[in-house]
Amino acid sequence: MPTGKVKWFDAEKGFGFVTGDDGEEVYLHSSALPGGAVVKSGTRLDYGVADGRRGKQALSVRVLSETPSVAKAARKPAEEMGELVQDLVTMLDNTTGQLRRGHYPKPERAQQIAALLRRVADDFDA
Repeated sequence: MPTGKVKWFDAEKGFGFVTGDDGEEVYLHSSALPGGAVVKSGTRLDYGVADGRRGKQALSVRVLSETPSVAKAARKPAEEMGELVQDLVTMLDNTTGQLRRGHYPKPERAQQIAALLRRVADDFDA
């Protein structure tokens, strides 16, 4: 059985592609995945191959391992994120009044808010 890594997979659409260790790309449909399996880019797979209507297709897929996310490993613990999110909510609440009166925050304050929003978004997205 060939092995390879998921090149990309769209869970909403239910398909993606696997790049085999030999460099060959193979279509991957969600129906070929074992029940409850979640795959994403970099997930290692063991699979069979069949010729489908549009080329080679993965069958009887077995998930071997997932590539650990560096961003996920480096993100803050949930307790710290809770405090950071609360600070962000307070900061945004204080800014709401200014915006309702038609004024954006001063540039230094706007940069602080934007930096905090980006940091929180990066940790959530990991």
